[in-house]
Amino acid sequence: MVHRNSHRIPVEVHASDPLSLDGAVSQLRRHSEVELVELVEEGTSRPGTVAVLLAETLDEPTLSRLRRLTRADGAKAVLVTSLIREAELLQVIEYGVGAIVWRREATGHRLLQAVLAASRGDGDLPSDLLGRLIAQVGTLQRGTTSVSAATASGLAPREVDVLRLVAEGMDTGEIAAKLSYSERTVKNVMHGLTTRLHLRNRAHAVAYALREGYI
Repeated sequence: MVHRNSHRIPVEVHASDPLSLDGAVSQLRRHSEVELVELVEEGTSRPGTVAVLLAETLDEPTLSRLRRLTRADGAKAVLVTSLIREAELLQVIEYGVGAIVWRREATGHRLLQAVLAASRGDGDLPSDLLGRLIAQVGTLQRGTTSVSAATASGLAPREVDVLRLVAEGMDTGEIAAKLSYSERTVKNVMHGLTTRLHLRNRAHAVAYALREGYI
């Protein structure tokens, strides 16, 4: 039993109201891949923990909590919300949130998908949000005077190829097949660039590549 649990993903559920909390816990409890853990005190998250945060909208207390979960506690975050405003989208990505689920789509299966993606470090954004992210970063890019002056530690052609497909919503397996790489190679490419450029996850890497004019 202990050996089996070691392969399950520790998941904390955070919500401002008990109804949302109970609903998410009930949905996730059905999946053997998930080990629901109770937060004893702030800053005590286990390594590899995925924090599922449910919020109707992203007010300042919610954004602060999200920032603490990803930066201070080191958790990988899944955000479940009904609304993300334009001003909040890039901020959420830069906090390290790589998986976002609309509340109206938050079935047990959809939550599990997002938890698994966050645990792997993959991006999992709704297609409409991905389009908004691309448009928003494109606007920021056009507003700069030196878009072509990318950092000296910029992206290699192979990294650009991988990120372009990530931006199209492909997962690791699909990218590997498209580029005739192994999945390990794709993971190594993503790990290398996110580590080198101090990026939080795939979504943050896509935002960086768009902002710097690579894709």
